[in-house]
Amino acid sequence: MKRQPQFHNPFPQLSKVAIIPFNNQSDAPTLNADDVTIAYYGQLQRIRGFEVVPVGVVIRAMEATNNRGRDLEEIRKLGEMLGVDAVIVGSITDYTPYYPKRMTLAVNWYSVNPGFHAIPPGYGLPWGTADEEYIPESHLWEAEFALAKEQLLTQTPDPHPQPSNDPLAAQLEGAPTPEEPQVNGAASIGDPLAAGNSPPEQPQLPTGWPDPRGFVPPPPSPVRPPLLPYNGPIISQIRSYDENDTDFTELAQDHYDFVDDARIGGWQGFLDRSDDFIRFCCYTHITEMLSLRGGAGKSKVALRWQESR
Repeated sequence: MKRQPQFHNPFPQLSKVAIIPFNNQSDAPTLNADDVTIAYYGQLQRIRGFEVVPVGVVIRAMEATNNRGRDLEEIRKLGEMLGVDAVIVGSITDYTPYYPKRMTLAVNWYSVNPGFHAIPPGYGLPWGTADEEYIPESHLWEAEFALAKEQLLTQTPDPHPQPSNDPLAAQLEGAPTPEEPQVNGAASIGDPLAAGNSPPEQPQLPTGWPDPRGFVPPPPSPVRPPLLPYNGPIISQIRSYDENDTDFTELAQDHYDFVDDARIGGWQGFLDRSDDFIRFCCYTHITEMLSLRGGAGKSKVALRWQESR
């Protein structure tokens, strides 16, 4: 008995997407980046809930408008012309075609609507429910790491500070705030335990501090939210896949059980073939990205009988 993982698109607002041809940034000149683009397209189109514009249509649209997708403005113009919700930009940053094969994919999704913000790892997972205990350990680590990274950005010194009228910022810089009376050149701080004084306030969180509750989608709003433009990728993921990695080969073995392939060689032969290896790397990259954001469904149980029976 085998369990076949099931994946779906957890973002209804990102249902139609286009893929700009990938860039080959590796030191393998024989790698055709177009083959990787087609492989990514094929694997994404198989995911329920996605409509992917054919790569040939994207290329012709880029050629007709002399749009190379080099910056966010061109990417969004291309997306508007194609009528899609998001545009995918990817690169192959490392590739080795010989055993042990190795590939690194760096992929960014850009929303055509500037009002859509980043979807971090961990968003949409069953936090605070009975199913939270079934969240994979790797997902927990990645979600917590992404949250800590964003939180620490608010604590990193600004190399280009701007003048601020924030009283708290002035206090931290050593200047007196307008509300605090001065006694002998120093701010007067009352005893919090003395009669008539209010209890100490809780520490104030910095502006933009990411709240862990942001992992849980908010309830619907009765009115449309205001537009707060966001100019970064809404999804960003870089992954390396190595034929010598036991976790990767175990995934390949499980995946091969559900591939109807009449060629001999088993899962080892599956990974030895460059086209299959590239397709499986794209499949793994996509499904990991979806699984980290609530796109993994219940596995399908399948019975597999050995040929000897």
